[in-house]
Order: sequence, then C-alpha cells, then structure tokens
Amino acid sequence: MLFADIIGQQNVKTHLLEMVEQNRLSHALLFLGKEGSGALPLAIAFAAYVSMMPGSSNGASSLFGDVEEIKPVFPKNPDEADAFMQKQSSFSKANNYVHPDIHFSYPVFSKKSGEKPICTDFVEQWREFISHYPYGNVYDWLQFIGIENQQGNITARECNDIIRKLNLKSFESAYKILVMWMPEYLGKEGNKLLKLIEEPPENTLFILVAENEDQILPTILSRCQLVKINPLNINEITEALVSRSHIEKDKAQQTAALSQGNYREALQLLQNASEDWQSLLREWLNATLKNGPSAQVKWIGEINELPREKQKQLLLYFIHLLQQCIRLSLTGNSFSIAESELDFAGRFNKITTISQQQAIIEELNKAIYYIERNAFSKMLFHALTIKMYHIIRNNALILTN
Repeated sequence: MLFADIIGQQNVKTHLLEMVEQNRLSHALLFLGKEGSGALPLAIAFAAYVSMMPGSSNGASSLFGDVEEIKPVFPKNPDEADAFMQKQSSFSKANNYVHPDIHFSYPVFSKKSGEKPICTDFVEQWREFISHYPYGNVYDWLQFIGIENQQGNITARECNDIIRKLNLKSFESAYKILVMWMPEYLGKEGNKLLKLIEEPPENTLFILVAENEDQILPTILSRCQLVKINPLNINEITEALVSRSHIEKDKAQQTAALSQGNYREALQLLQNASEDWQSLLREWLNATLKNGPSAQVKWIGEINELPREKQKQLLLYFIHLLQQCIRLSLTGNSFSIAESELDFAGRFNKITTISQQQAIIEELNKAIYYIERNAFSKMLFHALTIKMYHIIRNNALILTN
C-alpha cells in the first residue's frame, strides 16, 4: 500500500516522514483515529516504508534516534516516498501483505470451543479483507470471517506468538514491524507485551492502530508515541467518491456531508441509498408520540430484523436530520438543506427545542456505540424509544407526510 492510496491526511504523512528523517521515531507508535479516517491503511503504508529503510545492520544509522554513522537521503514528501518504495525489490511483498518482516495482529475468534486462536490462523482472510476493505471497521472484519454475532479478541496465545516472532532475526528488512489493529481488544493478557514494547529487540517497531484511547490498557498506552489521525473533511471524501467510486459530484458532496468525516460511512450510505430512512423515522416518531406501546412494539420488532449495520445507518441519518433542524433554527438558512429534509426539519422544530434535539443526538450516539458492540437491539430500541418520549413528551405532535 502506498501513501497515495490513503485519502487525505497529508499533514500526518509528512509528519511521519519527518520523524524518520530526523531520527525521532519511537519504538512504539499509537495511530489514533476514528473509524473511516484511514488510520489502518496509513499504518500499513508507513510500515511498508520503514521496512525498506536502511538500518544499523546495513552500516547506516537506526531510525530510532541512535548515534548516526551514515545518514541516508530520505524522501521529503509522500510522492517521493511512494516512488522510493516502488523501486525496492521488496515492494511487491509489502504491497501484497506477505512481507516476512511486517507482522499483523487483529481481533479473532475461536472456531471450536476451548480453542485459543492466533492471527496467523486467519491470515489469508486478513490479506483479502485489507485488499478489498482497507477502510473497513471491526464489524466488517468479524462479519467477513463469519462471526457477526460473536465477540472478537486478541488472545494471550497471540501475545506469546508476537513475542516469539519479534525476537527472531529479520529476514529481508533491517526492521521488524508489528501492526496491531484495535488494541482495544486486548484484555489483561496484553500486559505480556509490556517488556517487549518498553525494551524491544534492535530495530523493532510497534504500530498500534486504535479508535478509542480510553479502551486501551493504560500500561500499553503510556509506552506509545501518539500519532493523531483526524477525521476526513468533506472535500477529501467528495474527491475520493468521485475518483474511486465514480459518483457524480453533487451526489458525492451530499454523501460526504452525511458521513461525518468517515469514508467507510460514506461508502455505506451509497450502498444503502435506496433505503427510505425518513419513512422509518416518521413511523418511529408517530409510534412513540401518538400510537402507543403496541405500535412501538411492532416498529421495534421490524427494526430488530434489520442487520446491525442498517440499524446504525438509520440512527446516523436521524442524527443528520436533527443537525439540519438545529441549523435551521439557528440560522433560518434553508438553502443547504434538501427539500425532503427541510419539510421534516420544519415539522420537528415545531415539537422540539434545540436543547431537546441535542439530548436526542446524545442518546442516538450512545445507541450507535452499543450497536457496534453487539448490544441486544430489541432491548436497545425499547430503551431508546422510552428516552426519546421523555425528552419530547411535553410538545408531542404527530409527524405526517
């Protein structure tokens, strides 16, 4: 994977190259970025780049701030770095995720009861997944390997295997690199890696790729140098949708605006563009505010039959509509709001205040969090319906087409 394959993040790419050039690279990096920001593909591209750098075993200085002997000429920008990588004999291996000195670790599951899996048990699926879905999330990965309704984890046996692999001599590169995706899935067994991270073998680089800093073991977090990956902006996502998915620019801009900086979410929105989310929301609100418990149970039963990803899409679209309501209330400007959404926003503004809308957004975000973590959706939507009713019960009107 090349730096050019990663959408946006130009400042981060340049910062990483400067750390290499200036010998400021830590032995352990934490790439922290929300879903769809490109943290994983960026980590993979950087791992490939480092694997092709000269190291102390080649008579040059190490990249980790050691005493310099020979200082090579480093690429100054991502385009130069890509050109440099493509000239190296090991590039095809790194680009196909089969480089013997670039190791990957990620959440897996037990195929049989009592089995303790390691990542190499799933390595073929991993290579295929990364090739086709570099911006995918954990839900996509677990679904890809057939455990949509189970919990993945990074096992103690996997930690032992990491220790074993990184204590071996490198095969082709001057460096040994571990890319660990979602260290949030490490339990207490992750403490097995502390000594290795703190005192790694020569020319060993850890790259941890995470979405939620507060879910990482503090003992591991404290030993990592933070590389923050910001959400993508609307223009970056628009350009990527036009060039990669061949979407018309107007539609790409609308999709990018809904995606909240999440390229994966933009792709999901395109995939589910035929869904009539607004009708579903109207049914939900009418069941909540007018038609009573029987209508609520019926609607919740129907939404429970949808895949979790579509449940999440519905809630994200609701958040988008609420943000349009707030924008309309604050500015009175309707030019940037689609006509169908403007009608909804006008009606919803009649029954709720901005503070009520913000409270609903907070509850919707919590629900999305729990959906991503395999919550029982029927119970979740029951609770969410009750909360929403209590937030807006004093101004309840009926939303009709």
